[in-house]
Amino acid sequence: MALDVLLFVIGFALAAMTLRDVFETVIVPGGSRASLRVTKRLLWMLLPLWKAVRGERHGLSSAFAPLVLVLSFIIWIALLALGFGLMAYSMRLHFRPPLASVPDAIYMVGSSLVTIGVSEEDALGAGRWVVLGAGFCGLAVMTMAVTYLLQVQSSVSKRDIGIIKLNTAAGEPPSAVTLLVRFAAIGSRDELVEVLREGRNWCATVRQSHSNHPSLIYFQSIGTGPGWPAALGALLDAALLSEQCLDEPPLRGAALLLREEGARMARELAAVIGLRPGSTGGDEALLEQSAEQLRSAGYPIRADTDFAAIASQRGEYKRWVDALADHLGKPAPVLVRQQ
Repeated sequence: MALDVLLFVIGFALAAMTLRDVFETVIVPGGSRASLRVTKRLLWMLLPLWKAVRGERHGLSSAFAPLVLVLSFIIWIALLALGFGLMAYSMRLHFRPPLASVPDAIYMVGSSLVTIGVSEEDALGAGRWVVLGAGFCGLAVMTMAVTYLLQVQSSVSKRDIGIIKLNTAAGEPPSAVTLLVRFAAIGSRDELVEVLREGRNWCATVRQSHSNHPSLIYFQSIGTGPGWPAALGALLDAALLSEQCLDEPPLRGAALLLREEGARMARELAAVIGLRPGSTGGDEALLEQSAEQLRSAGYPIRADTDFAAIASQRGEYKRWVDALADHLGKPAPVLVRQQ
């Protein structure tokens, strides 16, 4: 009798912890704070293995993050089956025929969890509530899985649309200098203010969705080239050059806001996955080279441009962006794209 009570308590606690982990990972913004943290633990375990198999040069593939999510839901269902199986076995006499073993109990409640009901045992008395609870929880988890996958697809799509639009103008890998020169070449310098505003909106959207659901950070889409860290770096460089180097007053306000939003995005997303900033310089000589290219493209350059100060400002956000790119196995952002 005492053993049955213990089995019920252990099973109930395991099921409750699993449901809390699912709820806080899928529903509650900011990621899971529950004790299990299945998705985060999978990322910690699989990321170094994935990089070791593929090599640092190849980075993460588009299959990595979806695999982690699918494995998370499989583990959650397995833990629920174990938890409800222990509860059912503690009430084995409430089934006809009585449950002979824990594996039989797990199979019985597992059929309810996946809503197929293939078990031959009939539940009686209190056993009915265990079976009913297992079926309800299984249906809830599968519904949340479908909803979450649709949400992930929507968030990744919004992020990737911004990357593709940027790559069209800034090349691959995206470069701030290439972006600015391209707009000058096609006679669309007046549209740069709108580009900077769209970039700020993109940073805010990605920061909000990826901070709330950190697994989105690891989603890599085919067709986005170096990925979102390189896009973020290019936008930040474009904002810095527009604000501090170009003698274009209409650009400064939008550029300042973009730089602040983008730098905050880099810091917050790095903090979400526990990254520390690297040590990197701001490349003063490269900034001077960039200014000369922009001057050749027809941009007026500020006479009081302090390249040392600009290099220091660039280093503040570049170390976070580089840390994210390195963690994801993606190329670091470039200021001037090599032809």
